Parts: sequence; C-alpha cells; structure tokens
Amino acid sequence: MRGVIFEGGQPPRVVDDLEVRGPGPGEVLVGIRAAGLCHSDVSVVDGTIPYPVPVVLGHEGAGVVEEVGDGVTHVTAGDHVALSTLANCGTCAECDRGRPTMCRASIGRPGKPFRHGGRAVYGFASNSAFAERTVVKAVQAVRIAREIPLTSAALIGCGVLTGVGAVLNRARVGLGDTVVVIGAGGIGLNVLQGARLAGASVIVAVDANPAKEAVARQFGATHFVDASAVPDIVEAVRTVLPTGADHTFECVGSTRLVRQAVDLLDRHGQAVLLGVPPAAAEASFVVASMYLDKSIMGCRYGSARPQRDIARYARLYAEGRLLLDELVTRTYAIEDFAKAVEDMRRGRLARGVLTF
Repeated sequence: MRGVIFEGGQPPRVVDDLEVRGPGPGEVLVGIRAAGLCHSDVSVVDGTIPYPVPVVLGHEGAGVVEEVGDGVTHVTAGDHVALSTLANCGTCAECDRGRPTMCRASIGRPGKPFRHGGRAVYGFASNSAFAERTVVKAVQAVRIAREIPLTSAALIGCGVLTGVGAVLNRARVGLGDTVVVIGAGGIGLNVLQGARLAGASVIVAVDANPAKEAVARQFGATHFVDASAVPDIVEAVRTVLPTGADHTFECVGSTRLVRQAVDLLDRHGQAVLLGVPPAAAEASFVVASMYLDKSIMGCRYGSARPQRDIARYARLYAEGRLLLDELVTRTYAIEDFAKAVEDMRRGRLARGVLTF
C-alpha cells in the first residue's frame, strides 16, 4: 500500500510497498480516504518536534473501518470514522477525571505498526493518516455520519479539536468576551470559529498575510490586523480593544508572538498557547503585569474528549454552524505530497487535504 515515510536526513517520500499489521484486541484497522496536512507533520521533518525515524507521517484523517479487533463494539466494518491522535488508556486517574489529553499512556510512546523494506516503522501520533490503511486504538475512531464528506471530516481530528476546543474547553470563552487570535492558519481559523460559537463580542484576527482577511472574517473575525503593515501589533490591536482582550490565542509558535499575546491581555485576561515553537524555546514576559489576575495557559489538543467532541462538531457541521468544507483550500493525491508541503509553507492553504 501507499504511504508517506520520513527516514531522517532526506525529505519524506511516498512509497507503494508499505505494510501494516492487522488490529489486535481493542484496535481498529481503518482504510484512510482523506488526511489533512498539518504543520505538526512538517515540524517532525524540520526537527521542531523530535520524533524517532523511520516514521509514517500524518495525524489528521478520516476513512472507513475495514476490520476491528476483539472487544471493539462501538464501530464495525463499513462505518465512516474520523480519527483522533489521542490513544488514551481510559482507566487512569486523568481519564477518569475526563482529561484524556493528560493520560500518560497517550504521550510519547510511539509504536511500530508498519513495515517497510524488511524493517519495522514507527507510527506518528498513534495515527499515521498518510497511509492507505492504519491501525489505531478503538478509542481513537469516532463514528460519523456518511453524509459528511471525508475530505472535510478529516480535519475534525486535529485542527478543529485543537482550535475550537481551545476556546470552548480550555479558555471557556464566555458570551460577550473579547478575543484576539494571532495567526490565521488552520488552527487559528478554528479558534476564530470557536470564538464565534462561544458568542464573543469582538474577535480580532492578526496575520502577516493580508490575503487571509477574507477567510478570517468568514470564520468569525470582526476585525483584522495585517501584521505586515503595522510597526507594532499590540498598538494596532489596542485601537480596537484599548484596554486589551479577555482572551488571546497564539497560533504560530513564535516566542515573540507569545510575548505579544501576553501584552495584549486586559485585567483578568488569559493567553492560550497553541503554536509549537522549537522544543527548547523560552519566552519572556513582564512579571509585574501578571498581578492583575492574568494567566498564561498551555493547551494540549484543545483539552479534547474526542469521542464526545468529534461527535459534537460533526453535529454542528450538519446544522450549518461549524465550517469544515471552507477549511479545505485544495485536495492533493498522495503522490503530490511534496507539492502540498510547498503550498503550505508558502501560506497558500488554510488546509490542504491528501486523498487516497
């Protein structure tokens, strides 16, 4: 079968002789039909996210169940599913508290379900959606309605869970709150529509690409700041929100922008960090500014509970309240992976989707 492998040192390549094992107890074999290209995949390649190689990339996918292992009852062969990356155990204290993103069994323990050229190959983020078939834990496969296009459904499992979830689950943005979103890429657009769903009164999108203004407004922005055209982002945003924002979201992964997200807070405001800088990066802020009940919050995977949240977002999509189709800028055959990466790096995409 076809898949995208990164072996370190060279660009990822598409191979056609990849193998995947069958599902064991509590696992599901899924035939991938569509997979979103996310910055996290490229971050493995450029070293921002350290990861063992060789590895099959991809972590934002949807497809059709082909086979289930013993004990799996919530999905059956033929079901359409969206996949999460959260291979949580379901039995630890964090899972019991409803915080599966904090389950230690789901963090940093990559398996090797694939084989290529006679050697075992790692899976990425317990998912590896850039393969024609992948095997995941049953908890990662969430059944969705067949009416949802799989090219759109694929995006729920990372970009939507992370962005919308950061607003609704982590920040808990309230009706009438004010929001600033720094970065209007795939994650930022979902933060924008999460803020819209939450009923925020003012939603300011900030991006260095002025061409993103139209789509940012489509997803919920009430104002747009072109960071390439102003000398100071903080000063520009304060023309809209003179005392600062209740919530800021840094969606780029820049320590400079982390500082600006903090500087943009109003009293009692909170800055939520979603972008992924290099692993050893450090950010600074004025400590005295925090004594007005401000806070800086990390957020892993939108503080998601995927079995609940994916179903919720699929329902909102069916009701016309959540935008998914509009996130898909372009689809690519898996063989055009390199072109998709180039387009993403040049800022041409909200989301590119690879298809099989």
